[in-house]
Amino acid sequence: MRRLNIAFGLQRAIRALVIWRAVLTLLLLLWWDGQSWTYRGGATRERRAERQQQRAQWLTRQLLQLGSAFIKLGQLLSSRPDILPAGWVSELASLQDNVPAFSFDRVQTVLEEELGQRCAEVIDLDPQPLGAASLAQVHRASLRSGRQVVLKVQRQGLDRRFRLDLDVMQQVAAVLQRHPTWGRGRDWPAMARECRRVLLRELDFRVEAQYAARFRQQFLDDEQIRIPGVIWELSTRRVLCLDYLPGIKINDREAMLEAGINPSDVAEIGAASYLKQLVRFGFFHADPHPGNLAVASDGALIYYDFGMMGVLSDGLRRRLGSMVRAAAARDSAALVAELQAAGLIGTEIDVGPVRRLVRVMLQDALTPPFSSNVIDKLSGDLYDLVYGQPFRLPVELIFVMRALSTFEGVGRSLDPAFSLVSIAKPYLLPLMTSSGSGTNDLFNELGRQVGALSSKAVGIPRRLDESLERLEQGDLQLQVRLGESDRQFRRMIVAQQSIGQAVLLGCLALATAIIGASARPVWSLLPAAATLPVGLGWFRMQMRMRRDQRLEQLPGSNR
Repeated sequence: MRRLNIAFGLQRAIRALVIWRAVLTLLLLLWWDGQSWTYRGGATRERRAERQQQRAQWLTRQLLQLGSAFIKLGQLLSSRPDILPAGWVSELASLQDNVPAFSFDRVQTVLEEELGQRCAEVIDLDPQPLGAASLAQVHRASLRSGRQVVLKVQRQGLDRRFRLDLDVMQQVAAVLQRHPTWGRGRDWPAMARECRRVLLRELDFRVEAQYAARFRQQFLDDEQIRIPGVIWELSTRRVLCLDYLPGIKINDREAMLEAGINPSDVAEIGAASYLKQLVRFGFFHADPHPGNLAVASDGALIYYDFGMMGVLSDGLRRRLGSMVRAAAARDSAALVAELQAAGLIGTEIDVGPVRRLVRVMLQDALTPPFSSNVIDKLSGDLYDLVYGQPFRLPVELIFVMRALSTFEGVGRSLDPAFSLVSIAKPYLLPLMTSSGSGTNDLFNELGRQVGALSSKAVGIPRRLDESLERLEQGDLQLQVRLGESDRQFRRMIVAQQSIGQAVLLGCLALATAIIGASARPVWSLLPAAATLPVGLGWFRMQMRMRRDQRLEQLPGSNR
């Protein structure tokens, strides 16, 4: 037992060193990218973007090498455009774990451990897996009853490895939180705890079985949608047994045509099914990439893999209805107000740039002819808007945007004339009637707004009289704030402070060199030590100036 504990402790230490080496390498690369002198020919916007793309690809490769927990971590980080640049989010969103399959002997061992005597029900288990991923692999089998099934079998030792990796992630989050720049406005330990909760839950296949059953219940009456049924008596924490539903991959257009299936119909069925999930049920498939979608021989759409599912609360669905109404009216001010009311935008920030960007987004998205990739463009604008700003986008909303964008891409590959906006119109009408239960809700909402407007109108003369009286008595002062002038003034102050600190750094370096060459070089340690806090202050100023510059470069910020 003691030897086992020592071996486990050594394995834990080695694993921690591997993870920390990747983290420190990433931090060093980010510091290097932040230095203008590291760019040959100058640090232009295009060169910085190219370097950022390279770093995002490097991070993706590192996560794949670190294994299961970090692959899932990357997929979760791809839903946080408020902490990662848009290029990083897009790169991590395409992170799909494709790892070698483990041996068939291990598959049988896990089945025996989990199912016990129930293993006798499984016959004709195919040794060749249909697919393998970082968490599990899938094998086709038959039951004694003749039912055709698939068995999703979890890799051995995954729970212990996950917990070890998640402990190191918690340590990394604590270090990032202490950083004066990276920790500002973010709660890294809370993000690490949320990742831990989500990832450990994904290891329990009983949760996925419940998701699959609930998702299937939503489409029982829809002949165009197929979801495999769960065989509960053969499903455990590490084994999931589902009906076998073969089909053509949704991105295989040629195979559909050969089977006599119209790809345009498939694209419309897919988009309509997802809109139903959002509007009618509020429970949706959060990972609908082409590998999780197929087409049956009669043209019906098949969903696979229910490990990642999203839930829209009733409150958020009602708020989305208000957002849809504001967007349909192209009322950017009302839409921004709804975003603030939903807690997606901090109340303390200047909403002027946000309104301008929202106005441009609405103009581009709702002006015919509709772009074929309108959702992709909107999500890109949204990612650019929220990065580094006090926005709090719900993870579910990011999953919605990503899933719609995925369906949009699949629809374009099946039908070049595919338009998600046109298909979405009949499904968004219920949202525009407040709760979606009928037109009475819309009239009730209009009546409420008219009542509120009339009560405000009645009080206007009294408020004007009070304000004029206070103005005459000197109790009321008028303050005129020029937003653009204030921003320019703040930039000038930061630039002056940065120049002053740079001059001070030069003086300290010069003093260090002069004293170091004197008869008492030990005194040169004093100005050398003083350069550290001054250098940190100068670095903070540089980061602040670059953040403000990114905000000014947002689309529509100069309008």
